[in-house]
Amino acid sequence: MKKWLSLVLALAMALSMLSFASAEETGKVYYLNFKPEADQAWQDLAAVYTAQTGVEVKVLTAASGSYSTTLTSEMDKKDAAPTLFQIGNAEGVVTWGDYALPLDGTDLMAEMTTEDFNLKNAEGQTVAVGYCYEAYGIITNKGLLEKAGHTLDEIKDFASLKAVADDIHARSAELGFDAFTSAGLDGSSSWRFSGHLTNMPLYYEFRDDGITEQPATVKGTYLDAYKNIWDLYITDSAADVAKLSGYTGTDAETEFCEGKAVFFQNGTWEYETLSKSVNPDDLYMLPIYCGVEGEENAAVCAGTENCWAVNKQASEADQKATLDFLKWVVTSDEGTEMMAREFGPIPFKNAKASSNVFFNNANDQLAAGKYVVTWAFNYTPDVDNWRAGIVSALEQYSAGVEGAWDDLVYAFVDGWATCYSNTH
Repeated sequence: MKKWLSLVLALAMALSMLSFASAEETGKVYYLNFKPEADQAWQDLAAVYTAQTGVEVKVLTAASGSYSTTLTSEMDKKDAAPTLFQIGNAEGVVTWGDYALPLDGTDLMAEMTTEDFNLKNAEGQTVAVGYCYEAYGIITNKGLLEKAGHTLDEIKDFASLKAVADDIHARSAELGFDAFTSAGLDGSSSWRFSGHLTNMPLYYEFRDDGITEQPATVKGTYLDAYKNIWDLYITDSAADVAKLSGYTGTDAETEFCEGKAVFFQNGTWEYETLSKSVNPDDLYMLPIYCGVEGEENAAVCAGTENCWAVNKQASEADQKATLDFLKWVVTSDEGTEMMAREFGPIPFKNAKASSNVFFNNANDQLAAGKYVVTWAFNYTPDVDNWRAGIVSALEQYSAGVEGAWDDLVYAFVDGWATCYSNTH
């Protein structure tokens, strides 16, 4: 009897150990979430995944503004550290590179529609995957465009954009609307041009020169392209070019909402406001064309600081569990519905359509193989002072002050070097 009991106990212990080993092999997921507003959505999704697969998924959300501190603290826990975390930019790759698993060749990467939002380390390995983004471009009222006798299909580059805009401006009195909204240089509007529009020459220069971190100097290689689009904005508009500092962001938004202009440079964040006044079916976001060779293959300007990284110091089982979870997030109905609801567009093949038309325009452009004009302006040193110099020069140039464009070139190039020096 004792022998039989001993055999039963030994068998039970063996089965327990086998079960324990199996659980260990399955692995677990621990996500340190970056966005407090999405905490409940992630908690709910984690519960669904665990119910379906039996895999433990823990979500901890850092308080707003404390992600870096929380990540540092949690990573010190070693065996209990996050298996999934966020890296926001190239500097973050340097800081957390020892913890970031190379993701090239994974199932997650195979699901992506673009890798333009991803972050690479010095060896060229993808170590963080951009999973959502914002975008901006030239918002267009298709209804007004067609009323003027034109269609989106005509606009493929700067030359065709200019031809359409010039025609609308020339006939603005009979049409009852103009081509562009006011290019206001009031503080509520000027960021669109000193920040978002300067991204165009910065992006193409950095692309050509292989710049992947904040440079000490810039050359202004593509400032002629910047001048092209700025001249179009201020010429084919009803706004008084001598008084642009008095036009606000609200002015431009109102002009577009009231059907006084066809084109309005702004971003995905404007959709909710604009769609209350303009039929959503009439809204579209064009890329910003400025006369650079090959720009007919460009998509809108898009960027993110939301990039997933997998902890390479976690166990292999936990790494696998984390990668399996991420694949489920971007392919399952439950995951893609949550992502569309909370984050808008995601650059993955099974992305659900968002109610935001501009996000869908961006996704369509990416799916068509267009290249993303990424946010090079994120590298700007001493950003407020550098942009102030750009705005001052734009005001003078637009008002017709002789030699003011040279001042803008100086503000762009020499101003960058000065601002970099001041902050380093």
